[in-house]
Amino acid sequence: IETVDCSQWPYRYTTSMGNEGVTKTLIVATGASARYLGLDNELRLRGYGVSACATCDGFFFRGQDVVVIGGGDSAAEEATFLTRFATNVHLLVRRDQLRASKIMAKRVLDNDKITIHWNTEMTDVLGEKEVEGVALLNNKTQEASTLDVTGVFLAIGHTPNSKPFVQWLDHDDAGYLVTAADSAGTNVPGVFACGDVQDTVYRQAITAAGSGCMAALEAERWLEAQEDEA
Repeated sequence: IETVDCSQWPYRYTTSMGNEGVTKTLIVATGASARYLGLDNELRLRGYGVSACATCDGFFFRGQDVVVIGGGDSAAEEATFLTRFATNVHLLVRRDQLRASKIMAKRVLDNDKITIHWNTEMTDVLGEKEVEGVALLNNKTQEASTLDVTGVFLAIGHTPNSKPFVQWLDHDDAGYLVTAADSAGTNVPGVFACGDVQDTVYRQAITAAGSGCMAALEAERWLEAQEDEA
């Protein structure tokens, strides 16, 4: 779906194929896209050592050295989680301090398996068929270096795929759709949201599937209620 019109019911929509239609109810399950730095080799090696989900792929790197990019709570959480599998976890932080909460920052600073590289940015991912290392730049001294790792984990946030819907549906500053408490319902009757497009906390397949089930049940009940009223 590229556009929706929730100004009157039933709601109209258009698709990327140019098709138009109307629907009595709508479930938004468009997810959220992990943010990447946009480096050519980073994108080329995605799935071959480059990942944006430590809980999804961390166990593949047992006994190996990996790098995590980011300085917020997500990066701190990913780095801490990866210490269960990796031998060494290198955390690249663009600034001279962590943006993570005090509790998360302390977990990172107290973990002997995590090495923090302050004022450091990744400028390239090295390797032909899989990750063999990363190129680094100290943005304070302008010193370039390389680091031998087999895994690269991006933890610089996600962008919800909510663009076609934000005109009509309540959302936060980042674009995540807002649903009612203990519900998949949005501010528009008959429109529901589930999964990562409205989840700012868990972002896991199992939680997305659970919220999808909630949305399906609520949509069915909502339709039945409309028929009863008719």
